[in-house]
Amino acid sequence: MRKITSIKWVFGAASLLVFIAAGCAVGPDYEVPVIESPDAWQNAAAEDVQTNAPVIQQWWSAFGDATLESLIVQAKDSSLDLEMAVSRIREARAQHQIAGGDYWPQVGLGGDGTRAQTPELYWTGGDNPATNWGFGVSASWEIDVWGKNRRARESTGAVLESSIEDYRDVLVSLYAEVATTYVEIRNLQTRLDFAHSNVGSQRETMDLVMAREEAGLVPLLDVTQARSNLANTEATIPQLEVALERALNRLAILLGKAPGTLDERLKTHTGMPNPPTELTMALPAELLRRRPDVRRSERNLAAQSARIGVATAELYPSFSLNGSLALRAPELGDLGTSDAFGWSLGPDVKWNLFSGGKIRGQIKVEEARTEQLLAAYELTVLGALAEVENSLVAMRQEEIRRDLLMTAAESAQQSVELVNTQYISGLTDFQNYLDAQRVLFSQQDQLAKSRGQVLAHLINLNLALGGGWSLDDPAPDLPVKTQETAMAETAPAEEEGR
Repeated sequence: MRKITSIKWVFGAASLLVFIAAGCAVGPDYEVPVIESPDAWQNAAAEDVQTNAPVIQQWWSAFGDATLESLIVQAKDSSLDLEMAVSRIREARAQHQIAGGDYWPQVGLGGDGTRAQTPELYWTGGDNPATNWGFGVSASWEIDVWGKNRRARESTGAVLESSIEDYRDVLVSLYAEVATTYVEIRNLQTRLDFAHSNVGSQRETMDLVMAREEAGLVPLLDVTQARSNLANTEATIPQLEVALERALNRLAILLGKAPGTLDERLKTHTGMPNPPTELTMALPAELLRRRPDVRRSERNLAAQSARIGVATAELYPSFSLNGSLALRAPELGDLGTSDAFGWSLGPDVKWNLFSGGKIRGQIKVEEARTEQLLAAYELTVLGALAEVENSLVAMRQEEIRRDLLMTAAESAQQSVELVNTQYISGLTDFQNYLDAQRVLFSQQDQLAKSRGQVLAHLINLNLALGGGWSLDDPAPDLPVKTQETAMAETAPAEEEGR
């Protein structure tokens, strides 16, 4: 009867501790910081932009380039950067699982067999040496009275969500880099086309001048100037070829392929992608929901805030419940008898009463780190707003520059045609003809580069807006059947409007 009463007392004490633990967690309760953002974009470049539309998830489709779209799909399927990001999610999920294990009793199973001889000075009788066999189960459960384990799991949960945002950030950056590199490839091919075209026309000019020089109509100086002009134009081609090969290899690596893999596929120049005629943008406040780096920064702040509670819990005593069931006997065959059975059960209390200020110092460390991450979060938001404004202005100004260069290139083409007629008719000298050809090539090259810059700024704008993914996208590290469960675990944070 006494044994039953003692067991009831132990379980009663443990139940009381569990009840206390259910409503107590030291440390601050995290709340998402409220950061005010402008109601509208500040620069005048946004005046003609539709800003009440959501960010286009597949923004690259507006370029109307099937090859680009296929490269984007291939990048998502085979990118090594994404593969590493998914592995980091798996790591964070495993850490979250480890933290969850502290909620439960830790149960162990063990057995031993020993044979030992006691020194004669201490021998009190019995067999010497003696044999002892044992087998048992032990369990220990730390009652989370002050919420230390809950704060730890809260922290690892936020780290897990941060790793998912990191994957999204890698994803949108990958899309932008693939598109930018593809545009660079097409831009270099366009510039090469202009170079080859000018080489052809300048070679025709040199042939004409050589024929006229042989006929005694022009001096040898005209021939040497024509040859120099042609060589200078031809000299630009090797540099463009090197840049093109580098861009092709960079794109192959982005797709997780060996250098040279895409050369055959992209060697045919199909022209530059066309930018969309209309531009849509989300409002500044939408960046807090769209930008993965902003969302990741906020989740890092949440994880660090929970670590304050973990450190604070060290100020208070820890309570645990320990128990064991054991079989022990001098003969191995006696382990199955009732006389070999034993058990133990009881609470355990530990309290670090003095540590030289280490615990409170650690709390201050975690608080300071939280302050740093709060400032980093605010800075990330401001940087995101600035990136959108900068990309928008850069694109609009480059569009103006492109249109002016288009006019200049058209005028340069007309000048070459006019001076060619005048030179053949003897109405102008050859230097004017050479100057017109050089200007034409320069204007065409600048126009091609400007067209590429417009597209690059547009890509950067979509990157700055956080386009390329959806809130409905499941966690990338889980099988389809378990994705809904994983999303449910992170649902509260999503609903808070992160």
